[in-house]
Amino acid sequence: MRRHGVDAAIFFSDIVVPLKLAGVAVEIEPGRGPVFAEPVRTASDVEKITAIDPADLDTTAIAAAVRLVTAELGDTTPLIGFAGAPFTLAAYLVEGGPSKEHLRARAMMHTDPGSWAKLAGWLAAVSRRFLQAQTDAGASAVQLFDSWAGSLHPDDFRRFVAPHSAAALEGVTAPKIHFGVGTGPFLADMRLGGIADAVGVDWRMPLDEAAAALGDQTTVQGNIDPALLSAPWPVLETHVRDVLARGRAARAHILNLGHGVPPETDPTQLTRIVELVREVTGA
Repeated sequence: MRRHGVDAAIFFSDIVVPLKLAGVAVEIEPGRGPVFAEPVRTASDVEKITAIDPADLDTTAIAAAVRLVTAELGDTTPLIGFAGAPFTLAAYLVEGGPSKEHLRARAMMHTDPGSWAKLAGWLAAVSRRFLQAQTDAGASAVQLFDSWAGSLHPDDFRRFVAPHSAAALEGVTAPKIHFGVGTGPFLADMRLGGIADAVGVDWRMPLDEAAAALGDQTTVQGNIDPALLSAPWPVLETHVRDVLARGRAARAHILNLGHGVPPETDPTQLTRIVELVREVTGA
C-alpha cells in the first residue's frame, strides 16, 4: 500500500486457511502447495468432515489480524476480505493436493452427487463464516476466489457449483466480488443471480466483451495480463491503456490483474501502472 499507492488492500491468506481452522490436517509443501493427509473421496469421508460445525471455526486470530490491518490503513483505505470458493476448496480436499484437471472432484459430482452436495454445502458454510469474520472485524468488501473453476463444463458449474458459491456469499454484509480463472465460457453465471456485486475477469477475455456478458448491473474487475508485467514498459503501458478503455463499457471497473503477481515481477512496474491509471483517469 505504501509503496504503490493503490486504492484498496486485500487481506490475502492461503486459500486453505479456513480448512486449517476447521481442524482439517493440511500442510503447505514448498514448491507444491496445500497437501491433505486424509483426502475426502468417499461418502464416509464426506460424513466425517462435514460433522465439523462451521460455526465452531475459531476465527479469533483472523479477526485480530483484520483489525490490525484496518488500523494501519486508516479510514480512507478499504480492506477487501478473501476466501476460497467451495469448488476450489473441494478440489484440493478430494484430490489431496494441487491438481491440473481435478478429475476426482469432477467425477464425484456425477458419481455421488449427494456426497458432493453435502461436501460443497459444508465448504460454502466454512467460507461464509470466514468472510463474515473478516467483515465483522472491519473489512469493507469481500472476494470469493475460485482458482479452479475454469476446469468445469458450464453445465457442471451451473448445476454443481454456482448454488454453493452463492451460499458462500449470501448474507455476507459487505459488497461481494466473485473471481474465477478461466470462467469466460460461463462468465454471466459468475454473477450468481445478482448476489455478486462485481465479477473478476482473467486475462483471457477483453473487458468490453465481459461487460456485455455481465450486463449493466455488475461491476467488472481486471484484467491486466500478469505475463506482461515482465514486458518493456511501452508494451505494458499500451496494454494497460487498452484494459482501461475496454473497462469503460462496464457499469464500473476495478482495475486489477487478471490473476496474481508473478514472484519475479519488478515492483517498479506495479508502481508505474498505478501512476499511469491516475494519469489516465484523473483519480
